Parts: sequence; C-alpha cells; structure tokens
Amino acid sequence: MIRIMIADDEEVIRRGLEKITSRMGFEVEVIGSHGNGLEAWNHLSAITADQIDLLITDIKMPRMDGFKLIEEARGKLKELPIAVLSGFSDFDYARRAIRFGVMDYLLKPIEKSQLYELLKRVNDNKQLKPAEPEQPAVQAPEGGEHYVVEQTKAILEKEYGHNFELERLAETVGMNASYISRLFKYKTGQTITDYLIGIRIAKAKELLTGQPDLKNYEIAELVGYSDPVYFNKLFKKICGMTPKEYKSGCRTPKC
Repeated sequence: MIRIMIADDEEVIRRGLEKITSRMGFEVEVIGSHGNGLEAWNHLSAITADQIDLLITDIKMPRMDGFKLIEEARGKLKELPIAVLSGFSDFDYARRAIRFGVMDYLLKPIEKSQLYELLKRVNDNKQLKPAEPEQPAVQAPEGGEHYVVEQTKAILEKEYGHNFELERLAETVGMNASYISRLFKYKTGQTITDYLIGIRIAKAKELLTGQPDLKNYEIAELVGYSDPVYFNKLFKKICGMTPKEYKSGCRTPKC
C-alpha cells in the first residue's frame, strides 16, 4: 500500500491526481487531499512515518507555501519522499526545492508516465526498507535533472521558430550550457540540435499539408530557417524528398 498526501490549491489537480494514481496498478490510498499548505502540515504533524509514503505538494499555495510545508515535513519526517508539483514558469522555485531533497517534479500538465515512475520508485523503496533501513528514500538530483530536460524540451517546442542560441536557452533554464547539452543527450539519446530539427521538420510538414498556399521560403522562416535552400536540403535529407514533393502527396515511410 502506497499512502499519499496531496497539497494543491487547485481542486481539479487534486482530484485528477487521486483518479490517476488509483489506476496505476499500485495499491494506493490518498490519506489526505488539502487545498493549502497549513492544512497539509496540520495533518502531517499528527501522523507518524509509517502512516505516509509520499507527499505531493504544489509550491504556490495560500496560508503556507510548498517550501514551508517541505521544510516542516523534513523537520518531522526526514526521509519522507516528497514530489513537487510545478509549472515550467516556476523553475526558479523548483531549483530552490532541490535543497530540500525532493524526490521528483510532477510538471503541469501531469504526465502519467512520470507519475507512474514516481510511484514505482516509492514502492521499490518501501520494499527495500526492511532489508536496508538506513537507505535514504529521497533522490533530489534525479528529479532535478528530469525537470531541466523537460523544461528544455518545452522551450524548444515554444521557440522553434526563432534563431536557436544555446547560451540563451541555458540562461533561461539557469544552468551551464555545456552541462545542459551533456545532460540532454544522456537523458534523451539526442543532441539538443537534433531534437530541435525534429520539431522544426514536424512543424514544416504540418504547414506543407495544412497551409498549401504558403511558399517554401515562408515555411522555412516560420520554422526557424532564414535560408530556404538550406531548409530544402535539410528536409530532403531527413524525409527523403523535397518539401514540394511532400506537399504534392508523395509520402514515404521514412517521413
């Protein structure tokens, strides 16, 4: 049994988490669902470590924010696994939460696969506890790395039409450019550049079929390429045909 407490001021988020966790294949009990940090802390302060396995908390909440809740929880239950609910725009807050040893970040909108992995890790830790009671449950670095990669993806998805500058992206994420490059490749198996190209080509294909009146150079500019000749060559290299051929309906499995 995985006993979970949820703290978020949005009722739809709390209800969604309760519903999703009940369908993950694990035996889950939501022992508390609270709309602010103070309510959650009042509940937490009255229970023992064996009565809760995971705290999922938002950062921005009334009466007591997520940071204070995490700090208080750490003072009472030092090894309690904690996951932070956060939006991409809250990255500065999320980085600060790393200091408290959070296990993971659940990005809004919540990805079922990430939630499943979180529950699996909590469940695995529970199984290990009897044999290795001294093993800490929290793993902050892994959660932080996941967040950095996901935020990088989100930025690329949003800004694919602009000129790509790694240094600017690194500044937005708040970390070293070379570190982000290595981390992204390690976590995804792709370089940031290759991932961006994939997004741009996919968007170009949508424009070619969805807005056939657009000129080739217009599509190139819309997906971030100022040189239509280069865009044409890149598209052919990846898809095995020119943009014009793709627009005319010449599809192949490769593309």
